[in-house]
Amino acid sequence: MIWTIFLLVQAVLLYFLLTHRSRSKSDPPLDKGVIPWLGHALEFGKDASKFLNRMKLKHGDIFTVRAAGRYVTVLLDPHSYDTVINDSDSLDFTRYAQVLMERIFNLRLPHHQPAKAKAMMKKHFMGMNLNALNSTTSRHLQALLKAEMPQNQKDWKEEGLFNLSYSLLFKVGYLTLFGGEQNNNRTDPSSVYEEYKKFDDLLTKMARGTLKPEERRTAQSVRQRLWELLAPAGLTEDSGSSPWLHGYRQLLQEEGVDEETQRKAVLMQLWATQGNVGPAAFWMLGYLLTNPEALTAVKREMETSETSLLDRPVNTPVFDSALDETLRLTAAPFITREVVQDKILHMADGQEYLLRKGDRVCLFPFNSPQMDPEIYQEPQKYKYDRFLNEDGSAKRDFYKGGRRLKYYTMPWGAGTNGCVGKQFAINTIRQFVYTVLTNYDLELCDPNAQMPEVNASRYGFGMLQPEGDLLVRYRPRNTL
Repeated sequence: MIWTIFLLVQAVLLYFLLTHRSRSKSDPPLDKGVIPWLGHALEFGKDASKFLNRMKLKHGDIFTVRAAGRYVTVLLDPHSYDTVINDSDSLDFTRYAQVLMERIFNLRLPHHQPAKAKAMMKKHFMGMNLNALNSTTSRHLQALLKAEMPQNQKDWKEEGLFNLSYSLLFKVGYLTLFGGEQNNNRTDPSSVYEEYKKFDDLLTKMARGTLKPEERRTAQSVRQRLWELLAPAGLTEDSGSSPWLHGYRQLLQEEGVDEETQRKAVLMQLWATQGNVGPAAFWMLGYLLTNPEALTAVKREMETSETSLLDRPVNTPVFDSALDETLRLTAAPFITREVVQDKILHMADGQEYLLRKGDRVCLFPFNSPQMDPEIYQEPQKYKYDRFLNEDGSAKRDFYKGGRRLKYYTMPWGAGTNGCVGKQFAINTIRQFVYTVLTNYDLELCDPNAQMPEVNASRYGFGMLQPEGDLLVRYRPRNTL
C-alpha cells in the first residue's frame, strides 16, 4: 500500500514537472486556469466567443491559455493576422487538420498531397467549370422546390426555416457533387441527409473528444451508414457524381488509399462542401424576414436585375451587402496553426512575442474584426446596407486604430488556406434566396418573431447554427 502511494506521488510530481509552465518576458500573457491539465478547456468549448472576449479584456489582443494539456496562443489583432496567415515555415496548417480528420471522420491519409487536391478543386470550382456547376445546381434546386411544394398546392405549408434551408440545400449540393441523375445506384438524398444531420449534430463533440458512451456508439453507427451510402460516389467516371469528386477519388487511388479509406474521405468532403451553405442561407433569409426594410431592398434589386441569369455572374450589390452582413454575424471559424519551430511574432503595434514550438496559435475573426465595436457601430445589430457606400457601391474601407483594415470580415478564411469554393457557395445561396423570394410567398408564422440565439458550442466550426428554429409558412406564388 505504501509503495502504491509512493508511485502515485512520484507520478504526480513527474506530471507537474513535465507540464509546469511559467511565463518568460518574451511570452504572451499566460492564463493556465485553476484546473490542472484541463485549464480553460470547458469554458473554451462551451462558448468560445464569450471566453475569448473575457480573456481579451483581461490580457489584451494576444494571450496564451491552457486547454486540455495544450497551450494555445490566441491573436485577436486583425492588423497582425498576416504574420500568422503568411508563415508556412514556422506554423503548420495540416497537423491540426489531421487531428480533426481522425477525431471526426476516423480518417488517416498519411501520404495525402493537399496541394494537389486543392489545385484540382480550383480547376473545377472556378472559371467555366464553375458555370457548369451553377447550372446543375439551379436545375436541382428548381426540381427539389417543385417536389417540396407542387405548383398546384394552394394551402400554406409551415416549417422551420433552418430545417427547410439546410435540408433542401444539402440535397441540392449532394445531387450536384456526389450523386447526379445518371447514377443508377443513386442513393435517395433524403436518406443521406437524415444520417448526415445526426452526424453533424455530434460533430463538435467528436472534434473535442467529449462524446458520451451512447453518443460515441451513435457517431460510429452513423459514420458507418454514411460510408455505405457514399460508397459509389465518384468511384467511376459515369457514376453521376461531379468530375471534381471523380478526380479526387482518382488522386486518392494514386496515393495508395484503399476503398474503405476513400469512403471516409468522401464523407469529409461531404461535410466540407455542405456543412455551411444551408445554415448561411437560413441566417440570410431569417434576417431578411425579421428586417422588413432589408427584405424590401433585396426584392427591389431582384426586380431590376437580371435574375434569370443567376447561374452566371450578376451585379447585386444590395444582396451582396446583406449576405456580407449575415456572414459577419454568423460565420465563426477558427484559423489554427501548429507551431513547428519557435517563432518571434511581430505585432502591428511594434510588440514582439515568442510562439513556442509545440503550442498552437489561433485566430478568431468572429470576435475581431467581425464583432469589434471600434470597427462596426452596434456590431450585434443586423444592418443590411453596412457594406454599401452612399452611392450604392460596395464598401470595402473599414478602420481600426485609425488604420485601414486588410481583414475587416473573414468568413472564408484567408491566404493560401482560404475557401476555394467561396464563389460557388455564394452563387448557391443567391440562387436559393432569389428563387424562394421570386416564386413563393414566404412569411413568418409569428410576425413579431425574433431570430433564435446561436448554438454557442459551434463557435470555431464554420457557420453557426441556431438554438431552435424560426417558424415560417410558404406557398407557390402563381396559385393566388
